[in-house]
Amino acid sequence: MNIDSIKNGIVIDHIKAGQAMKLYSLLELDRLECPVAIIKNAQSKKMGKKDIIKIDTKMEVDLDIIGYVDPDITVNVIEEGKLVEKKHLQLPEILKDVVKCKNPRCITSTENGIPHVFRLCDAEKRLYRCIYCETKAAEEN
Repeated sequence: MNIDSIKNGIVIDHIKAGQAMKLYSLLELDRLECPVAIIKNAQSKKMGKKDIIKIDTKMEVDLDIIGYVDPDITVNVIEEGKLVEKKHLQLPEILKDVVKCKNPRCITSTENGIPHVFRLCDAEKRLYRCIYCETKAAEEN
């Protein structure tokens, strides 16, 4: 299979195989008017198999969302067909409106307009807790 390179845009690389659609949804890439390519199960020497997302336009992506999905993902910025920046990620300390609190008694469930905010409590376990009620973030990763 041959996927063309992009001239100006972003390549989200080293996504764990099977996670590209989750990332596509969280980043709301369906709202873009430009071409977006999702490559699933691409061969990788480092990972065995991986997913890749190519976005054929210059744009800002939410690095916190990508870092939450997997901090080992790399974000490559392409300009004039050349790699100009490679961003390495980490787990974000705070997640705002990325995941929703599952506690039905949490203020975010009972009041409208309150942001869903989670704090990283244990980086090794990738554990996030709601700042309002301390409920663990749903295990999605």
